[in-house]
Amino acid sequence: MDATPTWGSGALTGNSEMCFSFGVIADIQYADLEDGYNFWRSRRRYYRHSLHLLQSAVDEWNKEDSQLEFVLQLGDIIDGFNAQHKTSESALRRVMNKFKKLRAPIHHTWGNHELYNFTRDYLTKSELNSKSLEDQIFLGSAARSQDSPGDTAEEHYYAYHFSPVPKFRFILLDAYDLSILGRDKSTQKYQDSLKLLKEKNPNENLNSPTGLAEPQFVEFNGGFSQAQLDWFNEVLTFSDTNQEKVVVVGHIPIHPGSTGSVCLAWNYKDALSVIHSHQCVVCFLAGHLHDGGYYLDSHGVHHLTLEGIVETPPQSQAFGTIYVYDDKLVLKGRGRIPDKVMYYTKH
Repeated sequence: MDATPTWGSGALTGNSEMCFSFGVIADIQYADLEDGYNFWRSRRRYYRHSLHLLQSAVDEWNKEDSQLEFVLQLGDIIDGFNAQHKTSESALRRVMNKFKKLRAPIHHTWGNHELYNFTRDYLTKSELNSKSLEDQIFLGSAARSQDSPGDTAEEHYYAYHFSPVPKFRFILLDAYDLSILGRDKSTQKYQDSLKLLKEKNPNENLNSPTGLAEPQFVEFNGGFSQAQLDWFNEVLTFSDTNQEKVVVVGHIPIHPGSTGSVCLAWNYKDALSVIHSHQCVVCFLAGHLHDGGYYLDSHGVHHLTLEGIVETPPQSQAFGTIYVYDDKLVLKGRGRIPDKVMYYTKH
């Protein structure tokens, strides 16, 4: 076991030993372009420099005293502008070449910018599909239905779980399972998603939340199918039974307290309902909202939204290492990401 990290003024008290550590990074959104601005033109985006910040993060992770078990890449790895410039594959290659220098496996989440650049079928066959790192444990019918014969890859969701050490499990969710991004227009999921989006959002520009009763129903967000929620429920049931602590990972936040009213999964309440019906979940990690956010909900779940690399000035940084203990998660942030101690409130 490694010794407890020593930063902070009394934040890390007690004698519990560190179990393991992992890295977190979100919204790199690399493009070989001059700086630009976000959708609302309120934040500067450093498209080209994001690659340098990633390189710096990899270098720092590789120098850490305790070897990272893995890194979570929380989605939007390259920017959607690459699709317009026909540089999607070359941009992805540049980013992945930086990640290949990391001395730890990487778990990739898919965000909206992956789907601006690539189809889901392409992503499934790409290096951004890290599902080969999943745990093979027997679950029930919902888990098996993910691979049922006759379904096309276009209809599947990209979600899996893994256990780096006994009694801890990580679940990666597909927040664009319901979405009009990246799916073939002939698929049922595309048709269902478009119908839902247009019912909730009458605006001509489907990326605009103006006047919406539920502002999260915009094109750059997405949601979870019932099949994925059923699978999620079965994994959490397994973790409850085996007294595991669970960290859930998705590109889009699922609690308004950690993000605001727009950058939320379409049916975030359904995902929260599944989580709150179990005892095992301690934290939900997300990206998408480049300003970052944090909220401890009424069920004791920590919702941590990571600040995005793409809107981080060149002289700063935006990544973190999370140290896992028996009683808490300890985030050591770099640059724009503040340090945070997140105690488990359920036993």
